[in-house]
Amino acid sequence: MDREPTTLPSIADVRNVAGKYVLVRASLNVPVKDGVVQNIFRLKRLLPTIEYLRAHGARTILIGHIGRKPEESLAPVYRALAQMTDLTWCPELLGETAQRMRHELSDGEVLMLENVRSHPGEEANDPTFAAALASSIDIYVNDAFDAAHRTQASLVGIPAHVPSYFGINFVREYEALVGAQYPQSPSLFILGGAKFETKLPLVAAYLERYDHVFVGGALAHDIWKAQGYEVGTSLTSDIDLSGHPLVEDARLLLPTDVVVVGTDGAERTITPDEVLPTDRILDAGPATIGMLATHAHNARTILWNGPLGNYEFGHVAGTEGCAEMVAASDAFSIVGGGDTIASIESLCLSDRFGFLSTAGGAMLSFLEHGTLPAIDAIIQKG
Repeated sequence: MDREPTTLPSIADVRNVAGKYVLVRASLNVPVKDGVVQNIFRLKRLLPTIEYLRAHGARTILIGHIGRKPEESLAPVYRALAQMTDLTWCPELLGETAQRMRHELSDGEVLMLENVRSHPGEEANDPTFAAALASSIDIYVNDAFDAAHRTQASLVGIPAHVPSYFGINFVREYEALVGAQYPQSPSLFILGGAKFETKLPLVAAYLERYDHVFVGGALAHDIWKAQGYEVGTSLTSDIDLSGHPLVEDARLLLPTDVVVVGTDGAERTITPDEVLPTDRILDAGPATIGMLATHAHNARTILWNGPLGNYEFGHVAGTEGCAEMVAASDAFSIVGGGDTIASIESLCLSDRFGFLSTAGGAMLSFLEHGTLPAIDAIIQKG
């Protein structure tokens, strides 16, 4: 985490792109239901890079991934992006059609190719596949901060072959998260979600950087378990925090009330010491939001990633309450995570936050390490 910040080489500083083939690794992994994109947040953040390249006469080729299965298609994403900017669609990634459509590009035009994960070489980080993607381009641009923690061919392999830069949004994300590593005090870090085994180093490190770190969601269950509290049938991580110093750290904040469901299916709001063996914790309660609001009122920096409850299954009150609470604060706020951003957007509060990140896991990885594999792939080459 002590990695010295650097200035990323931005495509916005490159003027002579006219007539050049520029491959942009974009953030195209957006939620799709019944063939329709449900959230265009990441697509909107891609537009500055596309429009810069278009205005300067580049021949832009967009690549990215969607979902986890190779057969998933970016066609719905193309249709959504086509409502915001002019571009054409190619239903393949490599092959004769893709090559033909590339050759037919004129200055200022944009082409989107099919899901990069449709090729097994992507997730395998196959150097041959990376070389194939780079073989017919002049410049590579990474504008996919949300995927930059992955060591995959389109993210870390291509820079070895061509001049490489970062997209406009990527640079914005980097600069915002560098700033989050050095908060103005009083400061508050709100961390939700699950899988404490992957987040323990981050929590330990940020207890030293922030005045208070609030741990919510399923992460709190692991701490209560280590403290000897009952967590019932609630989700927990594959980790035992018994005896760990952070469990008793005075700077660590935990929910003061929780929403649980018992065997009768009825939900009730109780304190953590009232949880029964048959209960399942679903969400943070209103007293928790009130406690956080007290800290947020005087805060100058608030960092937030992850929901406070089982957001995916409809338990959204805690997360939405947190969103409203942070939005009401005068602190500079940096927020990331898919469910977190979805909550903020559903409440129409986006303009009340300092910076909204397109990333979830990549944001946490950057906060912990101060860099990401896709950043190193370009910086170390340069």
